[in-house]
Amino acid sequence: MATRRSIFSLSAIAVTLMAASLCSASSESAFVKKTIASHNIVIFSKSYCPYCRRAKAVFKELKQVPYVVELDERDDGRNIQDALGEIVGRRTVPQVFINGKHIGGSDDTVEAYESGELAKLLGIVAEHKDDL
Repeated sequence: MATRRSIFSLSAIAVTLMAASLCSASSESAFVKKTIASHNIVIFSKSYCPYCRRAKAVFKELKQVPYVVELDERDDGRNIQDALGEIVGRRTVPQVFINGKHIGGSDDTVEAYESGELAKLLGIVAEHKDDL
């Protein structure tokens, strides 16, 4: 009888942990979606990443201030990165969004900048394009 209770208790604990995990995942997914919807420019980044710095430099060049989520500086950063992976199909950083549209990573952002597409999406006139 004691063995049955132990198995039942372990099963209940496993179900509780799975439910908590699912709630957490949907919480991070909701955070990602709300953040993208709430800001014109969003960059999901890591503070030490050279590709992230490159993407942020594009917006500095355009005199635009993005909303940056530094995943390595958040306790839930890994979970947010997992949610991003499910939403856009990539876990890599940076991931850049403009007016709710997924632009992509660093190379995609620089390419959009150099082609003038980024300025067009932002509704601005780019004055000068330095090589980034």
